[in-house]
Amino acid sequence: MVGSVVSTQKAHSLVGKKLMIVQPVDSSKNPVRCEEVSIDTVGAGIGEAVLLVRGAAARISDTKNGPVRNEASDSAIVGIIDRFDK
Repeated sequence: MVGSVVSTQKAHSLVGKKLMIVQPVDSSKNPVRCEEVSIDTVGAGIGEAVLLVRGAAARISDTKNGPVRNEASDSAIVGIIDRFDK
């Protein structure tokens, strides 16, 4: 993760969610694609490597209050990566 986002006005389903800027990388940690904003469901910190899911998996990833299928997100952080093994 490379940064965080502060948003005072957002969709109701995003209220209380931590929004982070992530840079997708390959297994050699080289950037692949542009940075994007993701909902952080695991409490990761800036500088940590994280696991992302997209699409339907992102919309139901935060299950603290049961799956929410109408989440206003297409990208979610669902894990913190400890290391890359090749």
